[in-house]
Amino acid sequence: MRRRRLIAALPVALAWPTARAQTFPARVIRYIVPVAAGGGSDLIGRTVTERWGKLFNQTFVVDNIGGGGGVIACQATVKAAPDGYTLLQAYVATHGTSPATRSKLPYDPIRDFTPVGMIGVTPNVLVVNAALPVQNVQQFVEYLRANPGRVSYGSAGQGSLTHLTMELFKDAAQLFAVHIPYRGIAPAFNDLLGAQTQAMFPGLAAALPHIRSGRVRALAVTGPSRHPLLKEVPTLIESGFKGFDALQWYGVVGPAGLPAPILKALNETLNTVLAAPDLRDRLAAEAVEPQAMQPDDFARFIREDIARWTKIARDRKIDLDA
Repeated sequence: MRRRRLIAALPVALAWPTARAQTFPARVIRYIVPVAAGGGSDLIGRTVTERWGKLFNQTFVVDNIGGGGGVIACQATVKAAPDGYTLLQAYVATHGTSPATRSKLPYDPIRDFTPVGMIGVTPNVLVVNAALPVQNVQQFVEYLRANPGRVSYGSAGQGSLTHLTMELFKDAAQLFAVHIPYRGIAPAFNDLLGAQTQAMFPGLAAALPHIRSGRVRALAVTGPSRHPLLKEVPTLIESGFKGFDALQWYGVVGPAGLPAPILKALNETLNTVLAAPDLRDRLAAEAVEPQAMQPDDFARFIREDIARWTKIARDRKIDLDA
């Protein structure tokens, strides 16, 4: 008798996600951005959700939850119901460098989330103080080898992408340079401009004003291809560093267990938003190139990014929780 009831109920249970997806979204969607309002990540989130909401004919409410390098925002997402009404703007810190450098992270970046799709990517750029007598990556490598222990580089903080990218470069080139961590990219740039440090690997958006002013020199960008805003600057791959395709990235995830029909609706509409030419123009303010992905491809991208930074963090013994 009990078995008959279960069998009778099975079609209803299977139909539930489809029925929910047909009416989704029926109310406001909470979109968590894991940084304070006003920065580049916030701009990206608001730009995307404004268009996404119009496509869905529903409101997205951006909820800025800063603190802990995105940990608090990630925890809020993990605890939410997996119904599509709470989404997180994940990025390289929450689902890349933090999992690699923190052994006691209170969330699992793979198991606790459902990847929805990528938003876009932007490179880091190897820059040096304009007074440094180098014009390209090869000359920079030669200068470091000729001046062991005399070159220092700044970063936005211990375990940040700016830190790990330079460590990846040092590992690939078998070089040494002194790391000077700062509390954010702005003070790191102040000392680079003042020649207290000689090099850095900032994100392109933060570096552009200083490159254009001529106070720092761009030697190479990360990623598989040159960036349209710096067409004259080669990639590190072109400069002889094969596989150096590390990028800053932004994407969307939800809590683990999002129903497949709702995930499909979210991914398809997000990718439609990313295909609009005017969005590319708006995201250019943060040097972000839209890059649509299917959920499975985005999940693979996250796993590979975590693996990349975990290896360099272990090799360099970088553990922020140690």
